Amino acid sequence: MQKSYGKVKAVDGIDLRIKPGEIVAFLGPNGAGKTSTIDMLLGLSKPEAGSITVYGKSPRQAIAHGQVSAVMQTGGLLKDLTVRETVELTASLFAESRPVDECLERAGIKDIGDRMVFKCSGGQQQRLRFAMALVSDPGLLILDEPTTGMDVEGRRDFWNAIHTDARRGRTVIFATHYLDEADAYADRIILVRKGKIVADGTSAEIKALAAGRTVRASVSNLDQTVLAALPGVDGVELRAGIVTAHAKDSDAVARYLLNNTDAKDLEITSHNLEDAFLALTADESDADSVKTN
Repeated sequence: MQKSYGKVKAVDGIDLRIKPGEIVAFLGPNGAGKTSTIDMLLGLSKPEAGSITVYGKSPRQAIAHGQVSAVMQTGGLLKDLTVRETVELTASLFAESRPVDECLERAGIKDIGDRMVFKCSGGQQQRLRFAMALVSDPGLLILDEPTTGMDVEGRRDFWNAIHTDARRGRTVIFATHYLDEADAYADRIILVRKGKIVADGTSAEIKALAAGRTVRASVSNLDQTVLAALPGVDGVELRAGIVTAHAKDSDAVARYLLNNTDAKDLEITSHNLEDAFLALTADESDADSVKTN
């Protein structure tokens, strides 16, 4: 599918299928096309080319039948209602809905049902949006940056509630800038750049796409030029007696350091999800800085 805004091509041929029961992280830098894709999944906009079907229906039809719900970053709450009244109002919009108390309990906010919405913290309001999304018992739950503005404890509690519910078979697609959330909770990670998918796989598979490892050691007699010239070395940094080398052949770097320098406290680490994210989504003009940082 494709979507443009003027001369800017926000979505440029994204083609994917999501299986029932998957937890999928949809990641990319700002302007990569994440929100535009989610808007089309929710029927808020239409693709200029291609098509979208959700459970064999158009997005709007699937939402009307209660098969799709969303938890967005902001909005959607009436401040002068209580938490319970808000979920009851949402439930009244559907011909069939889950019990309000069940939704509040799954979202972890049953104990604050009588609290006014404006008195709820940011994390509690996001849980309330989650409870509202559960009312129609959707097969697909879409989360767009759901923990933006939450503190660490709020993020953890929110994801525990989401993950507990997802284990019951619900499909979840979420966009986030917090890569640790994708690493911890996603069965599958999709990376997008400039409106195109650049990687699709498990967290381990995505990390493996960022070839190489990082070697660090304390050293006082290093010839940085010689180390940088070793085959497969992408970048070398020497700061305060600590050398950091990124290389496809970390064993060769380690052997050189141990045999030709006074290196000690040597450690070799694999790339993490952030390394892979930067390597796979960076603009070509940023490639050198990504390699050597």
